[in-house]
Amino acid sequence: MKLQQLRFLCEVVKRGLNVSDAADSLYTSQPGISKQIRLLEEELGIDIFVRNGKRLAAVTEPGKAVVSIASRILQDSENLKRVGEEFGSQSGGNLRIATTHTQARYVLPAVVRKFISLYPGVTLNLHQGSPMQIAEMVRSGEVDIGIATEAIELFGDLVMLPCYEWNRCVVTPPKHPLLKKNRLRIEDLAEYPVITYDFAFTGRSKINKAFEEKGLSPNVVLTAIDADVIKTYVEMGLGIGILAKMAFDPERDRKLRSIDASHLFEPSTTRIAIRKNSYLRGYMYDFITFFAPHLDREKIDEKMLG
Repeated sequence: MKLQQLRFLCEVVKRGLNVSDAADSLYTSQPGISKQIRLLEEELGIDIFVRNGKRLAAVTEPGKAVVSIASRILQDSENLKRVGEEFGSQSGGNLRIATTHTQARYVLPAVVRKFISLYPGVTLNLHQGSPMQIAEMVRSGEVDIGIATEAIELFGDLVMLPCYEWNRCVVTPPKHPLLKKNRLRIEDLAEYPVITYDFAFTGRSKINKAFEEKGLSPNVVLTAIDADVIKTYVEMGLGIGILAKMAFDPERDRKLRSIDASHLFEPSTTRIAIRKNSYLRGYMYDFITFFAPHLDREKIDEKMLG
């Protein structure tokens, strides 16, 4: 049994049982992957996959156990490399982070600046995606840390580190009638076209829930994954925007006005996701602490072990 065989196996499963895609991802040949998986099956004495001719149709029940164990072995192999890197070279390394546009654009810049100044030899790779994509990237080992508000709790093989709570604001053009309201109501928002996040992003479900509790439905005319896009269309007069308060900057957004709406919607919690049993290098602990100062090394380890 070889690590290469386990790597081929897990990549094929990750690619939806498409051996050709797995071969492209691993820069190898499709016949080579098929041969190594066959050799692994012969050694174990079981069929890992259900086959329909030459095509892989499903993972067998014993195959599911093999894939689970193989994933843990590959993760431990990666952890061993990190131990060597940790004690062999303190100055270099790589940190891969996946997050949403809102976090990348409005929260992370100060954290990244501080991190790079302290660890100039560490390469920082930033990936953007939906919360579900972020959780999947962490789960697969494509990234080390995920930062999102939704989806992380759906993955039992991820450790969740709560970071901070946030809420929303309503963004309008200057002189909009809503600016004259002493205290916004959901009923007030229901009178206008709404521009907000795509349902997969940033607490959209909580926005819908607030309207539903009043027996109303928001007139959503446009959705986006990017707060800057939402603000652009509000500037054009296409509707009012509902977005994360952190995404409104009075200095940058001078053509818009913001109204606090935290009393209308349930708060959301941004979390960090890490694969269970991961080995964290020292600079990874520091990055987490820079992002969420209440999470020191002891608390992170407690969550990882818990």
